[in-house]
Amino acid sequence: MELRQLAYFLAVAEERNFTRAAERMHISQPGISARIRGLEDDLGAVLVDRSGRQAELTAVGEVVRDHARSVLAAAEALRRAVDEVNGLVRGRVVVGMVRACTVTPLFDALSGFHRAHPGVEISLVEDDSDRLVEQVRKGSVDLALIGAAGRPPEDVDGWQIVSEPIAAAVPPGHPLAARGEATLAELCAHPLVCLPRGTGIRSVLERTAAARGLTPAVSLEASAPDAVLDLAARGLGAAVLSASMTTGHDGLRTVALTDADIPGVLALVSAPSKSPALRELLHHCRRTFTEPAPNSSAPV
Repeated sequence: MELRQLAYFLAVAEERNFTRAAERMHISQPGISARIRGLEDDLGAVLVDRSGRQAELTAVGEVVRDHARSVLAAAEALRRAVDEVNGLVRGRVVVGMVRACTVTPLFDALSGFHRAHPGVEISLVEDDSDRLVEQVRKGSVDLALIGAAGRPPEDVDGWQIVSEPIAAAVPPGHPLAARGEATLAELCAHPLVCLPRGTGIRSVLERTAAARGLTPAVSLEASAPDAVLDLAARGLGAAVLSASMTTGHDGLRTVALTDADIPGVLALVSAPSKSPALRELLHHCRRTFTEPAPNSSAPV
């Protein structure tokens, strides 16, 4: 009996289909069938009922499935323990980041980690903050850079990097342009340009507005903060972003929001279970985020 046979068997048990299991395990369908038959021969019992349209486990197969999961988990734990003793880090980490991310300390951390541990495969995915948090919860993403309203989610390990209020940016001809500040009610009387739902800044806007019985009139959405500002500069609405993002754009004036009391937060979140590779990556992140690069850490 081999560990790989158990892994193939679990894939068939979970997919309930030999072809899908073969694709998942990157092996041919005849190859995975042969491995399962070899496992059945070793154990002296039929594990998979092949008579129907789906591959269903027999009663013995269900027992083997539970033990196979335990055996493979124990083997992985053993491998991690040996790697830690030897000071080795290997494997794969999946890193998530918000769309249109320009947070260069994260890129610096990935670069430093890659140089220190070239044997670790790094996968990078982009999505909105809400979906990234859900992927961290499920374990399909190891570490994610997200934007959140108020604070990071409590059911995952979160490390807050930046916290700042939202603000508006308007062109010179806008009714709020001559004022340095406004209330949310005054802002919501005008069309708005904002990031999509699922982003931290959009959540801040909607939560703060709802607390005051307001409904923001978001007329346009763009996934990149620069695009939000460019649309506002062309008179298509007041841009709503984190305060630091609204400064420095030619043709726009920042308007502080006096009663927007929920901050936008930029955070790194990860699941409680930490592989050696993830722990090393977090170490690099903490080092690079000690001194964030200018204009690179605004919550999104």
